[in-house]
Amino acid sequence: MLSTAEIGIDLGTANILIYSKTKGIVLNEPSVVAIDVNTKQVVAVGTEAKQMVGKTPQNIIPIRPLKDGVIADYDVTAQMLKEFLKKVSKKIGMSMRKPIVVVCTPSGSTTVERRAIHNAVTSYGAKQVHLIEEPVAAAIGSDLPVDEPVANVVVDIGGGTSEVGIISFGGVVSCNSVRTGGDKMDEEIIHHIRKKYNILIGERTAENVKMEIGYAHPNHTEETMEIRGRDMVSGLPKTVVITSTEIHYALKESLDSILETIRATLENCPPELSGDIVDHGIVLTGGGALLRGMQEWLSNELIVPVHLAPNPLESVAIGTGRALKMINKLQKAAK
Repeated sequence: MLSTAEIGIDLGTANILIYSKTKGIVLNEPSVVAIDVNTKQVVAVGTEAKQMVGKTPQNIIPIRPLKDGVIADYDVTAQMLKEFLKKVSKKIGMSMRKPIVVVCTPSGSTTVERRAIHNAVTSYGAKQVHLIEEPVAAAIGSDLPVDEPVANVVVDIGGGTSEVGIISFGGVVSCNSVRTGGDKMDEEIIHHIRKKYNILIGERTAENVKMEIGYAHPNHTEETMEIRGRDMVSGLPKTVVITSTEIHYALKESLDSILETIRATLENCPPELSGDIVDHGIVLTGGGALLRGMQEWLSNELIVPVHLAPNPLESVAIGTGRALKMINKLQKAAK
């Protein structure tokens, strides 16, 4: 097995997915690293580290090295990638020496942020590193005809950022990204519960609330959920019952900023492509697309059809993997 491994990496704020040309998606884990403060050693990565969030002794800190889709802590990100790539090479049963890597970057990222991603992957020993824009990767992974002159509108709602891109002829015509995503929604829920009930809850509880009873559409059958947290007055554990309607209002601000970003992108769209959008509509990808009522709410607000990608959580990673073939084509054309 001396062939060079070709992999696509979706460096997400919440999850990291690695796609291998031969096996499809080989790794899907939270982008969290637990580090021992005294020795600076990595204690755990991925799922194992996520379970530690909010439950660790003082010398071990769980870190999320990626903020808003870009690298916030360079050294930790490089260590995390090394650990993940070790896991991948065990799974594939083939050494990951000098792989060819395609990594996606948020469309609004700066040159410095892109270079940081490039260097973090190169430090592992990658043979070649190609960066592609996230909306393009999401569109390829959602089975859209990216290389045809038709408007493909992709809304990718991730953990740290939400990206909206209009793609035609293999390139981005107009795109916008807003640093609002799943993490911001969790913060809004924590804030709301603290304000209304005087109770502090952790990030994991907030995320569960969002997944269980979070709704994007105001008109829905009301659901309730029991949550536990620390009472801020007495300092003791306490249980309260919350409803899906109040969670909808807690999320409203984040959802409105995503809607504004979609509107702004559509306003910058050339009129010829606007006609296509009415027919083809918009494709939703990313974890935020799974929020209940999202599709219905967006299509009511924008008055265009809204579709859900076949595999919203994995479409960016699948797209980076498929882009490997397209990159070879582009390079051959350039020669």
